[in-house]
Amino acid sequence: MDITIGGPDYKFRPRSYQMPLIQSFEKSDKKRFVVCWPRRAGKDITIFNLLIRAALRKKGVYFYVFPTYAQAKKVIWDSITNTGERFMDYIPHDLVGNSNSQELKIILANGSLIQLAGSNNIDALRGTNPQGIIFSEYAWQDPGAYQALRPILLANHGWAIFASTPFGQNHFYDLYRHAEQSPDWFCEKLTINDTKHISFTEIEKEREEGLISEDMIQQEYFTSFNRGVEGAYYAKYVEKMILDNRIGDVPYDIGSQVHTAWDLGVRDSTCIVFFETVAGSIRIIDFYENSKEGLEHYVQVVKSKPYLYGKHIAPHDIAVREFTSGIARIDKARQLGINFTVAPNLSVEDGIEAVRTMLSKIYIDKTKCDRLIKGLENYRQEWDNKHKVYKNRPLHDQWSHIADALRYMAVSLPKTRDGLSPEELDKRYRDAMGANDDPLYGFKRW
Repeated sequence: MDITIGGPDYKFRPRSYQMPLIQSFEKSDKKRFVVCWPRRAGKDITIFNLLIRAALRKKGVYFYVFPTYAQAKKVIWDSITNTGERFMDYIPHDLVGNSNSQELKIILANGSLIQLAGSNNIDALRGTNPQGIIFSEYAWQDPGAYQALRPILLANHGWAIFASTPFGQNHFYDLYRHAEQSPDWFCEKLTINDTKHISFTEIEKEREEGLISEDMIQQEYFTSFNRGVEGAYYAKYVEKMILDNRIGDVPYDIGSQVHTAWDLGVRDSTCIVFFETVAGSIRIIDFYENSKEGLEHYVQVVKSKPYLYGKHIAPHDIAVREFTSGIARIDKARQLGINFTVAPNLSVEDGIEAVRTMLSKIYIDKTKCDRLIKGLENYRQEWDNKHKVYKNRPLHDQWSHIADALRYMAVSLPKTRDGLSPEELDKRYRDAMGANDDPLYGFKRW
């Protein structure tokens, strides 16, 4: 059976712009590949065929990972191409040993296993031993999936392909920038100008008919990382903050109280924003995020930092959320030494507007709060694919917990004003500096 690219018995016929990826995968020593191609440019068709060939050459386990299991089934198992071919038909029939449509498994004649999966349930893939992994639509995936499987690939000298169109400057953008600068990675970013697989007339028609916006055109067809987070709540405010030099080095003012705002996850992430209010401005100086940890862990993180704390703000429903022990979290926190101030019970819409108002006064430390900044840039409305409009509610994803912590912070700012006099503020400063024990403190200030 001839399975060479372009061979007489092989269905896949690559387009010219797909050849650099194919040649690098087939002939180079590279183990990591980042593919940023426009929508409908044939990413999955090309990569699925590379996967087939790799699995036939070397017996092993191979994963094809999408954001969700349902997407994996829809795109690979059930999909039909524009030419009427099923993805599965690209595997020569006499080279298929068995397949399981319930578990989305393909066993080839040589014993290789191809497993389709969703990164939203990556625990199902732990403990396995893959030789190669494809992450499709990686910009929409949980980056923790790759981090979980990366050690196995390193041990196996295995390979990984990350394919996607952009979705703002999120983890796919970071990976692209890394690959772009590394000689050990294959990295390719193409636009419709390079591929010409769709005519500009067709794109213009979609725009005129209101089927796609300019932001989405830039993202989907011109692979723009700078635009395309359509429906984002705060992206343009972050751009202005960057222009105003309000994102950068923001040091801790030792004479001011540090307040915290929490989004307490049960099964999801817990996020903590550390901020000061100084001379009418709000300074976000630190940020922490983790998941699957108990409240004791987060309290210890807060206590380990060298800050003079003021208020600790928690969601309004903290009193009704309980641990398995049956103790309400607000009571558990009090036992651990954190007295929470409960945020006002305002609507999400009012909270988002409060954040927008607050952003004009905010300074953010770029080093300690990089993840928080990405959360601000990528927090967005949920897309209604059926009606082609944005829903009037946020998308629940990895960024929403960060945005929720900021929302609790914004609506609770009045609670952080304790009305201290200048003398009391000076005393706190002296206490923090250990100055009250120094009789020469007043002279040393000058």
